Amino acid sequence: MTVQKVAMVTAGGSGMGAAAARKLAADGYKVAILSSSGKGEALAKELGGVGVTGSNQSNEDLRRLVDLAVSTWGRIDVLVNSAGHGPRAQILEISDEDWHKGLDTYLMNVIRPTRLVTPVMQQQKAGAIINISTAWTFEPSPMFPTSTVFRAGLASFTKIFVEAYSGDNVRMNNVLPGWIDSLPATEERRDSVPLKRYGTSEEIAATIAFLASDAAGYITGQNIRVDGGVTRSV
Repeated sequence: MTVQKVAMVTAGGSGMGAAAARKLAADGYKVAILSSSGKGEALAKELGGVGVTGSNQSNEDLRRLVDLAVSTWGRIDVLVNSAGHGPRAQILEISDEDWHKGLDTYLMNVIRPTRLVTPVMQQQKAGAIINISTAWTFEPSPMFPTSTVFRAGLASFTKIFVEAYSGDNVRMNNVLPGWIDSLPATEERRDSVPLKRYGTSEEIAATIAFLASDAAGYITGQNIRVDGGVTRSV
């Protein structure tokens, strides 16, 4: 008997999150999508899935999507955590309030849904969690201070999670995109990339789909750069 696999995507109404949902649906997954704009719910309907309009900063909204996916299909095999955009300013000009917004946007956006989905995956003895992070996690850029600070924290969280839950065959990896076509394009940014072009949301989605697949069954706890070579440190 073939098991119908299910993928849940947060912040999946546009950009890389939406591209991931489309790719996973094309690969045969049923999709459950959360977004604050309503676009995710519409996309889920288009793809034959289910959606909730709500925030990945709300435990209640996330619970609604998890419960909807489980009641509809009985399982969740893949969780893709995307994110919006957090505060940006010169490093010492960021207020306490904006640091907390960055925490919610770039770290708690993973922790909240992971808390809810992991018990489902433990019961199945299988699951893959893929977090969309940033290429500048380990080579921080002053352009993205809250993103790089909290996504460095995400890299640590991922290692601790893997230590705790690998025995249940639950994997977690981070995808680190560089300059992607969902961002405003500038010549300076393009020229900073060894490949001399922006990446596409579809290329990020393809990496996510691979990490979700059985072909990546021995890959966990990793930070996978998909940035055209813009970051190149060991």
